[in-house]
Amino acid sequence: MTLPLDARIYVAGHRGMVGSAILRHLRAKGHVHLITRTSQELDLRNQQAVELFFQQEQPEYVFLAAARVGGILANSTFPADFSYDNLSIALNVIHAAHKQGVKKLLNLGSSCIYPRLAEQPIKEEALLTGPLEPTNRAYAVAKIAAIELCDHYRTQHGRDFISAMPTNLYGPEDNYDLLGSHVLPALIRKMVEAREKKLPHVEIWGTGTPRREFLHVDDLAEACLFLMERFSAAGPINVGTGEDISIRDLAVLVQKVVGFEGQLVFDPTRPDGTPRKLLDVSRIQALGWSAKVPLEEGIQHSVQWFVNHRAQARV
Repeated sequence: MTLPLDARIYVAGHRGMVGSAILRHLRAKGHVHLITRTSQELDLRNQQAVELFFQQEQPEYVFLAAARVGGILANSTFPADFSYDNLSIALNVIHAAHKQGVKKLLNLGSSCIYPRLAEQPIKEEALLTGPLEPTNRAYAVAKIAAIELCDHYRTQHGRDFISAMPTNLYGPEDNYDLLGSHVLPALIRKMVEAREKKLPHVEIWGTGTPRREFLHVDDLAEACLFLMERFSAAGPINVGTGEDISIRDLAVLVQKVVGFEGQLVFDPTRPDGTPRKLLDVSRIQALGWSAKVPLEEGIQHSVQWFVNHRAQARV
């Protein structure tokens, strides 16, 4: 199936990192009927408002990239907010898409849906086979519920609703607020500011031993369009690079790209989170897609984006 260039496509969460990347890629491919709403214009937690929006706009395809997101600190501090907001968004958008007869919906999740100690690399079949990582359990449970909801509408109503599970993301429009950001943008901001202020060291949470996989958001956007056209099945499908790096080595790489000459000081009293989180991406690669942006090149672009857009960035 090829996405028609004149199809009515709704990108939920178009101002976020993922949604804005999907929107860029759709525009670049020549899609003309792109539907968006800011959170001020449409509160996706409001069921009545969402259903009215779907009735009025009648989207044919939906990319569900809207979510409340954050790192370990934000997830641990506001678990009720992460549960309520993400459950509400998923329930309302997926149900409205069903009622409106949307042709296809792609639901974006997260690799945190998998058990904390899942066998590495993590296969899609690992879902619901063990305990979750406590520091982001609220977010993970909401994302698992969204996958289940998509699958149930597929089973009961024949809806072509699919779920993609990206690994850790980074790129343009990332969140650089140190109280809510993920590890890579936090490292970039800390190193850039330390370099500018000529600080002697940068403090980094945890021991540096956990391993993480990082995918540039432009790669994810390309994967989302690919899956929308070429994938239809229940359950999650992983999207990643198939390679990971320790937080310590990541910090050293960011330090090199930024040009910060001070010391890196790791604080083992801070939580590490999941020990390792590497996705098995053999399924999507077998379909013909693989990531293209090398990590160091992606970090260079991200550092430049942060420096150029600091006034407008989420800091």
